[in-house]
Amino acid sequence: MRKRGLETTQFTCEIPGMPLAVYRELAAHLEQIGGVEVDLIPQTAPDFDYKRSQIGGASIRVGEGAETGARQRIEQILNYYRQRYAAN
Repeated sequence: MRKRGLETTQFTCEIPGMPLAVYRELAAHLEQIGGVEVDLIPQTAPDFDYKRSQIGGASIRVGEGAETGARQRIEQILNYYRQRYAAN
């Protein structure tokens, strides 16, 4: 889902089964890109499932003043985590 505003672009990333610690690593990795902010979305499932992540996803905001190539770098980082942690 993508929302376009005058100043920012916001979208969510969900990688089912990716552990909380790895979501935190992903957020730290993305926030190294100038103009990018990440919030972790709590899990909203009503029942506990050991195989389900404790996190529902990540909300990623890219500011209008983000560094050049930020979107491309974000996609590279997300693809890395998807390939490594997405359920096969």
